[in-house]
Amino acid sequence: MKKTIWIALVGISSGFAGSLLYHKFIHFDQRPAAVSQFSEYESGTGQPSQWAAFREEPGRRSSPAAEGNVNAEFVAASKLSAPSVVYIKTVSQKTYASSWMDWFFSDRAAQSISSGSGVIYSRDGYIITNNHVVGDANQIQVILQKRSYEATLIGNDPSTDLAVLKIEAKDLPAIHFGSSRDLQVGEWVLAVGNPFNLTSTVTAGIVSAKGRELNILQSSFPIESFIQTDAPINPGNSGGALVNTRGELVGINTAIISKTGSYAGYGFAVPSDIVKKVADDIIMYGEVQKAFIGAEVMDIDHEIAGKLGLNDYSGVVVSFVQNEGAAGEAGIEKGDIIMKINRGAVNSRSDFEEMLSYRSPGDRIEVEYKKNQKSFAKTLTLTNREGTTERLKKEIYSSRSLGADFEKVSKVERDLLNIPYGVRIAKVRSGLIAQMGFSEGFIITSINQIPIKDPETLSDILSKIRGRITVEGVNRRGRPEAYRYYF
Repeated sequence: MKKTIWIALVGISSGFAGSLLYHKFIHFDQRPAAVSQFSEYESGTGQPSQWAAFREEPGRRSSPAAEGNVNAEFVAASKLSAPSVVYIKTVSQKTYASSWMDWFFSDRAAQSISSGSGVIYSRDGYIITNNHVVGDANQIQVILQKRSYEATLIGNDPSTDLAVLKIEAKDLPAIHFGSSRDLQVGEWVLAVGNPFNLTSTVTAGIVSAKGRELNILQSSFPIESFIQTDAPINPGNSGGALVNTRGELVGINTAIISKTGSYAGYGFAVPSDIVKKVADDIIMYGEVQKAFIGAEVMDIDHEIAGKLGLNDYSGVVVSFVQNEGAAGEAGIEKGDIIMKINRGAVNSRSDFEEMLSYRSPGDRIEVEYKKNQKSFAKTLTLTNREGTTERLKKEIYSSRSLGADFEKVSKVERDLLNIPYGVRIAKVRSGLIAQMGFSEGFIITSINQIPIKDPETLSDILSKIRGRITVEGVNRRGRPEAYRYYF
């Protein structure tokens, strides 16, 4: 019995002694495996390791050790940006007919109320939002910190889906701008807006991609180079802010891809550098001073590369050259490959459009391109939609009797559509144009073979003509169409 007790005491003493020796001489840091394998400093060098640099790089998804810093950045960015995002309510009147007799004897109007978000651009009351939020509105109301303001639409740009509003207020918390060109894929961003009428909502995600082209903007010359993010965005977020971890605006949230109308994984924002150019132009000139190179381009895929005998897919291929345009005058032809603009690589059509979107008519740019495998570099001057370098102001002709707004088709678009003249239907309300079944964007080129070169001629003919008439024109897809009516 004594022998057994002695053996037990020796065993216990040995265990304590072994444990003491282990912790004193053999102990190592028992951090999680992913961290312990990458120490804060490289062994023997006294320098921070690559792992430490990765954790501390701004905009990266954090490691467990950095989560506190990222959370603090989110809180600070939210506090800085949320006061600059407003709630927008709109009221629209839409005319409809319940039977064919309503077209001729009475119009019925339905009132629709919708909402979205906006971002305060300046302390004196200019606000940026999406064109699709306010484009059809008869009344626009901006709600900021529980105060309501009547807003005026200063101007809009369907090609970027942006619009600028103005409210009568001072000392507003204008958003701080960051550069979308400096934004990196993988960088943390926050979406600030009012989804589902829930004001001042903030969600987080990363930049999933840049330069996304979705083919969703139905305008003559759309600029699609969206920032893609997995920060949850829902209806009501449109026109709200996408900000970086410093609380700086890097985009205006615009669209989602969804089969249900709600968030399904990705949202898309107009880059802030494009937003600033558009907003400044609208405030100063009433419309965007878009610069044209006089050419259209296409992405290079496997099929095009094979047809042109290309060894790689870099650059964009010229698919159209405008008559008397800057590109044609510089010697650029259909089938040439544009590689760089101002030494910046052009890898897609969205790259090409985005680089031009920062420019104005009269700006000079250097274009590097290939023709028959030979490289060239030319400096050319960008022009406006009429082929000059002047600043233009959009002119809209409004007709109450026809119930629509009209505008002349620009020279750039006439060359692209191969038509000598035409008048576009800019907006349809209640009246003859709606009764005839025309939709916005249709271009009327002739009525009973009479050329339609300006809105005044169109209005004069339709207000006087009787009997059988034939209207010819071009639809939004660029295809010719003809319609016959009896009055």
